[in-house]
Amino acid sequence: MAVEVRQSSIHGRGCFTSTAISAKARIIEYTGRRISLKEANERYWERPSTYLLGLSDGTVIDGLGKASFINHCCDPNCRVEEHDGHVWIWSLCDIAAGEELTFDYKLRNSGIVDMPCHCGARHCRGTMFSTEEVRKRQRRGQHSGLTQEKVHRRSGGMPAEAGRAKGKRRD
Repeated sequence: MAVEVRQSSIHGRGCFTSTAISAKARIIEYTGRRISLKEANERYWERPSTYLLGLSDGTVIDGLGKASFINHCCDPNCRVEEHDGHVWIWSLCDIAAGEELTFDYKLRNSGIVDMPCHCGARHCRGTMFSTEEVRKRQRRGQHSGLTQEKVHRRSGGMPAEAGRAKGKRRD
């Protein structure tokens, strides 16, 4: 499948498909050097953006290649799957040619740093943190990203909490 990197309305540059993709298709491998979480934190702690992808074994891929430009979205059209030492991006639905590829980053354990989301999805939760991490941070009294008012104004939709109560979310 052909993908290209270009300017994104979500954030910086994004990864776009140049051909239509059917649901449940394997699109692209997320590649890069595998490093420890400790090394990733030491190397990138103060950088505003990174291309890191955490793996189930606790290591991190320091992203290289087109897949590293796939942006976060609270209502993604792709998912990430680890299989036989490889990390693949799979489509969740049919994706039209020219559409930006996205997946839910579901960030966790990010200390005190806020991670606001800019996806603009109707039910944007205002943060790139996982819903589990958002709940943990709320219990600790930490902020997770954008305020509900800012999410509502930016997306033109309902506040994230109201949207979550009405519909089933993909988490």
